[in-house]
Amino acid sequence: MIAYIDGKLTHKDPTYVIIDVGGVGYQIKVSLNTYSSLPASERCKLHTHLHIKEDAHTLFGFTTAAEKELFLLLISISGVGPNTGLMILSSLSVEEVQQAIAREDVRTIQQVKGIGAKTAQRIILELKDKVRKEAMISDAGVPAATHNMNRSEALSALVTLGFAKNVAEKTLDAIVKREGGNLSVEELIKFALKSS
Repeated sequence: MIAYIDGKLTHKDPTYVIIDVGGVGYQIKVSLNTYSSLPASERCKLHTHLHIKEDAHTLFGFTTAAEKELFLLLISISGVGPNTGLMILSSLSVEEVQQAIAREDVRTIQQVKGIGAKTAQRIILELKDKVRKEAMISDAGVPAATHNMNRSEALSALVTLGFAKNVAEKTLDAIVKREGGNLSVEELIKFALKSS
């Protein structure tokens, strides 16, 4: 519902921030990774997720779209609520979580406070295919983060243009194999439009 909030950072705490937008202060829960990457009392933009429960509407904010996407994947799992998702992203970076899931490294995920063996196994079981596909973990185990963001933005654009998602994914994968992983979003879309 609220995709992002862009305004002046008026309060910064390790667990939440307050951003003033046109005289309205939005209190947004953040991970430690987001907290440490925010400037002090300057204009900032956070990608947000509004979590609605019977007794509360809570905004969660992230400095990168990748962190927000991973948060949404984590909270889609039974037994992982938004506070647990935030705890995972406070304890580990996006890349560390993706690598742990892709490598089926239960121990790393279990090190997060409040995550037991069963929950860690469930996270890996339910997310490993999605994370491997999204992060495109290379044989060396290094996620191609920029390439991943460009690919997902290009995929989103192609789907908006009327491509079937599975066709667009196959087309983009073929382009990356042929042209390499250093293409911009625009280049990926142009190649995809030419090849269709």
